[in-house]
Amino acid sequence: MSTEKLQVAVVGLGRMGMRHARHFATLTPRAHLVAVCSPVQAELDAAKNEFGGHLRTYLDYDRMLQHEPTLQAVVVASVASAHAEQAVKAIERGLHVLCEKPLSTSLEEAECVLAAYKKSLLTRPGQKVMCGFSRRFDASYRDAHARVARGDIGVPSVFRSQTCDKLDLSTFTPAYSGIFTESSVHDIDLTLWFLGEDSRVKSVFAAGITAIEPALRERNDRDNGIGIVEFYNGKIAQLLVSRMMAAGQEDTTEIIGTQGKIAVNAAPQLNLVHIHDATGIRREVPADYFGRFREAFITEANEFTASCLNDTPAPIRLDSTVNAMKIACALQESMVTGQKVEFDESGQRVSLAKL
Repeated sequence: MSTEKLQVAVVGLGRMGMRHARHFATLTPRAHLVAVCSPVQAELDAAKNEFGGHLRTYLDYDRMLQHEPTLQAVVVASVASAHAEQAVKAIERGLHVLCEKPLSTSLEEAECVLAAYKKSLLTRPGQKVMCGFSRRFDASYRDAHARVARGDIGVPSVFRSQTCDKLDLSTFTPAYSGIFTESSVHDIDLTLWFLGEDSRVKSVFAAGITAIEPALRERNDRDNGIGIVEFYNGKIAQLLVSRMMAAGQEDTTEIIGTQGKIAVNAAPQLNLVHIHDATGIRREVPADYFGRFREAFITEANEFTASCLNDTPAPIRLDSTVNAMKIACALQESMVTGQKVEFDESGQRVSLAKL
């Protein structure tokens, strides 16, 4: 195996950005973290302190791109509203890109990222660009996908999935792009992965409530939502998304086929410990998303690195990510307007017939 190491920079040093930095710096043997970027000096100082004096730090993203001639890959983990612009700039410089979800805060921006990538591939066919949907790298989800792919449950026809976060009011911020586009997009990506990445969406409908924070309505958002996605191949998905779980993270998926069903994380648990006390018998669940999917993030970093160095296909197709974003945006719109959103077989929006 080649001893070459992928030269990586991470942009955005919030909670998720620092996790990515740690994974590429210490848990991805074929990668070398050479630079980080953040508009917050304190975050840069913390990164320098943790990763050592060799690390170069930048307050300005454009400056980092200009002053790192040996840079090969950028991990975009900044605020969601900056993802698309930063990804496009890196793509245009010929860099590999791993972008945290969501790829953008709008479908138009997501399509711009895909267009920039397709254009770049004409002269840089080995370039890799993907959005980081960590559940695809989770051992349990991969086992489930392998079973579905080999026909263990017949034809997968109904998909049910949820992303239910432990209640944390600090996440109810204006920077949040929307409950379907920010959180449920994980389940939408899984829908396409299990039901077929080329599945064409026929219609979506969603409803939501603001049980904890009514002010979310002013930002066209909710703290709980349910969506229905119908596909032209006769398959359907039901999605639940919530930000108010009391016990901890509850991410569960069911794939129902013509000859059986597979469930992933149907009974969430932190570990194999059961507590017997005066309240009864119980088990704890992960406190947050990272507690459930830490190993998946590490696998993601290593497989993305291998893809770049070995010139093998990226683990996740970018066009599939844009399709997921299309569905997420339509669900967000439907939740706010109360109207069903429909598409023709070419993927274009269609107007509803007036009664």
